[in-house]
Amino acid sequence: MGAAVTLHGRTEESVAAALSKARRAAPDATIAGVAGDVATAEGCDAIAAALPEVDVLVNNAGIYAAGEFGDVTDAEWETYFQTNVMSGVRLARRYLPGMIARDWGRMVFVSSESGVFIPPEMIHYGFSKAGQLAVSRGLAETTAGTGVTVNSVLPGPTWVETNAERVARRAADAGRTLAEAKEDVFRDRRPSSLLRRYAEPEEVANLICYACSPASSATNGAALRVDGGIVRTYI
Repeated sequence: MGAAVTLHGRTEESVAAALSKARRAAPDATIAGVAGDVATAEGCDAIAAALPEVDVLVNNAGIYAAGEFGDVTDAEWETYFQTNVMSGVRLARRYLPGMIARDWGRMVFVSSESGVFIPPEMIHYGFSKAGQLAVSRGLAETTAGTGVTVNSVLPGPTWVETNAERVARRAADAGRTLAEAKEDVFRDRRPSSLLRRYAEPEEVANLICYACSPASSATNGAALRVDGGIVRTYI
């Protein structure tokens, strides 16, 4: 879309791998990278030092795993809060003032349908994703009358690398094929899905790209769903 993009990750190695993949896919694009663990204040500071200003910030760092409520420790709750919520808080605190001063900017929090439809098998994750929605809406209120917008995007089940690994393990444990295990997800775990399949990353990225573009100038403070219809609400 013509943007100069900086990718971030926790390690120099992971950033280098992502850069290599992105450059192969878009050889004419301007793509750089910076390492820093956004689950920590120090990591966010390192990113901000390397990249003092941005016009568009996509807060897409996140972790998830299933766990019985009674088995999830205080430390795990804290890890989810720091990674999924405070990463965006810290980066927004650093970059939003500059966007407002320049009177243009786009900020997107990649939340989840689990922030609305809290899954009983990972309440800690749903809590963190609901927290993102609250932060995003609150920050949008601070942009009134400017050319800056802050929105959330709520993906549903998406076929990313970690999902592929998890579902493959689940299939092997159950003696099912991968295709059968994928179907099981929407029959047993997410029966309200209208899509009835995993979304592809590009399908989620399309909505994020809209929210980051000049075309979204009248979309602010919104929770934009790309969840395949899992959440049974029309608002």
